[in-house]
Amino acid sequence: MLGLLRRNRLDRPAYALYGAAVSAAREPLFYAELGVPDTVDGRFDMVSLHVYLVVRRLGMLAEPGPKLAQAVFDAMFSDMDVNLREMGVGDLSVGKRNRAMWEAFHGRAAAYQAALAEPGTTALAEALRRNVWRGGAVEPAEAPTRLALIIRARDVALGGQQLATLGMGRVFFSDGVA
Repeated sequence: MLGLLRRNRLDRPAYALYGAAVSAAREPLFYAELGVPDTVDGRFDMVSLHVYLVVRRLGMLAEPGPKLAQAVFDAMFSDMDVNLREMGVGDLSVGKRNRAMWEAFHGRAAAYQAALAEPGTTALAEALRRNVWRGGAVEPAEAPTRLALIIRARDVALGGQQLATLGMGRVFFSDGVA
């Protein structure tokens, strides 16, 4: 029972943090100027990227940071479940599709974790090219590097945000470099 109460206490800030990540992922710059595919997959990639940044920051903080990180992740996949159903995916397929997205998120998170550990933008730009643009041609050609600069700036901005603020469901995504 106590675990349930604790979990419920994190639901509200988790959904607020998830909502902020979704809003940040929907910035028109990504789609209009950087050529991120304005598709279900392209939007999933951008949401995953921003949720990953929030989860990464929360995971670096003292408790309940890691628990809140898990709650943000859970909020994302609860929302994905609802969205799949609204898109008309049948009940029998929702679980499989959600699991595929869960695996995709974890794969991308591992790639971004490794890339952010490297100095500069080269590794991150390459990870973004592979995931956001599926390794295909990118127009404009400098888009992965520009996105890497934005994401690195957002990661730095998140690094300065404290658990007290994040725990209230408030997060600031820097505008980064456009």
